[in-house]
Amino acid sequence: MRSVLAIVAVLAAILTPAPASAHTSGKGPELTMRGADVSTLPRSLELGAKFYDFRGRRDNVYDILKQAGVNYARLRIWNDPTSGYSNKEQVLKQARAIKAKGLKLLIDFHYSDTWADPGKQFIPGAWEGHDLPQLQKDVYDYTYDVCTSLKRQGTTPDSVQVGNEINVGMLWPVGYVANSDFAPVASLLNAGYDATKACNRKTQVLVHTANAGNIGAAHWFYDGITAAGAKWDITALSYYCMWHGSLDNLATVITDVKTRYSKPVVIAETAYPYTTENYDHLENIILSPAPCDDIPATQKGQAQEFSAVQDTARAAGALGVFYWEPTWTAIDGNGWDTEDIENSGNAWENMATFDDNGRINPYIRWEK
Repeated sequence: MRSVLAIVAVLAAILTPAPASAHTSGKGPELTMRGADVSTLPRSLELGAKFYDFRGRRDNVYDILKQAGVNYARLRIWNDPTSGYSNKEQVLKQARAIKAKGLKLLIDFHYSDTWADPGKQFIPGAWEGHDLPQLQKDVYDYTYDVCTSLKRQGTTPDSVQVGNEINVGMLWPVGYVANSDFAPVASLLNAGYDATKACNRKTQVLVHTANAGNIGAAHWFYDGITAAGAKWDITALSYYCMWHGSLDNLATVITDVKTRYSKPVVIAETAYPYTTENYDHLENIILSPAPCDDIPATQKGQAQEFSAVQDTARAAGALGVFYWEPTWTAIDGNGWDTEDIENSGNAWENMATFDDNGRINPYIRWEK
């Protein structure tokens, strides 16, 4: 009997989540933005996805994430996506569910009908052919409309991104940074900033690039928009160790840009695989069994890498870290392509923090 009780005690110790503060002692200021991008979640839920806590009990996915330490949700918004998801109507609906759970809200404006990232920044169809002055008005009006619509229903965004991973500008080609001319993109950023503040002066405005691995690129962009008069409140960076280098380098970049621009810094995106398995017809983006620092693509490895990113961000003085799409498991019909969401598949499901059965990684924590 004693040996049985001992085994039970060991299992309980393994399965019981550590308190949110258990890993934070002596690691610097608290991370106040502990975020999860849950943009694909409505589609998954409509298709019948179920989510389970670390003990295997079915629960509301937002409650499960909160138990793991999340206090902030991030939602991308596309202007008029063919899929009908991540548009204004869907974002308003999801914002109500998020705020009802006591979570803060970050709205990620792509200013496109589809994905915007360092390799593409497509002007939305309704704005095609517009010159810079008209695009400034478009950005202002659209940002203000979305923000005030959220505000009217009692879900005022706590922060917004004016653009997504805009390493060389936004709304190409008009807002593309050619020959280091930052005036066009700065004017678009200011249109979004001014619209946000007109909606709610307390909402924080982020300018987001994927430059966490390259201090020279970060200087080029943020120096450029600063000289051109751009306004923003928080500097946001994407960091994926597979593409953006070591944690030591991340610490250097965070510390540098925080000081250089006298603004807080947040890691707006990060993720790590928990498996090398593929659960749908589309090959996964990350296939390596140990993508970074010999950390294995296992549940423990995913938790280890995420904890290390948070520790690095905290020690360097960042405000917080957002995990990109922790709930995007391989649900048939919830594909990546806005023009073929039914059949395009998911190349990211092995980076989710929920496994293929919908159960959250029992080791992962968003740490204060």
